Amino acid sequence: MIDWSADSRKMRSNSLDWELLFWDVTEAGEISQDPSGRSNNVSTKWQTNTMKFGWHVEGIFPKNVVEADHINRVTGNLEESLLATGDDFCNVRIFRNPARPGNVPRTYRGHGEHVTNVIFNGDKLFSTGGGDQTLIQWKKCE
Repeated sequence: MIDWSADSRKMRSNSLDWELLFWDVTEAGEISQDPSGRSNNVSTKWQTNTMKFGWHVEGIFPKNVVEADHINRVTGNLEESLLATGDDFCNVRIFRNPARPGNVPRTYRGHGEHVTNVIFNGDKLFSTGGGDQTLIQWKKCE
């Protein structure tokens, strides 16, 4: 997944070796990695929030899970108040943003197998299941 900054001049991505990487994008469309990206982007406003690694999502991993590949997707809502994850354990979990260690999520189960994607759209959250090939629409309750 890739997150773009609100001004489209920065990107961030997760690498396969569990790193959070930052990128600068020039007017000409050239991309270069920013090795000091964590400190250079502290005040950057991100248009999307899909990273599995970073300060704001350290609490999304279950205590007994050592490998990060069990979390398939992360998404944030537009208000930046919630994060949702889809995992290999058939769960859709919703956290307050930032999801720091010890943050207790709401956990919902509706899929028969792993959750392949989650995305917010207004006050709804959509999730897709892998083996069951279903799309579930979750509505925010007041």
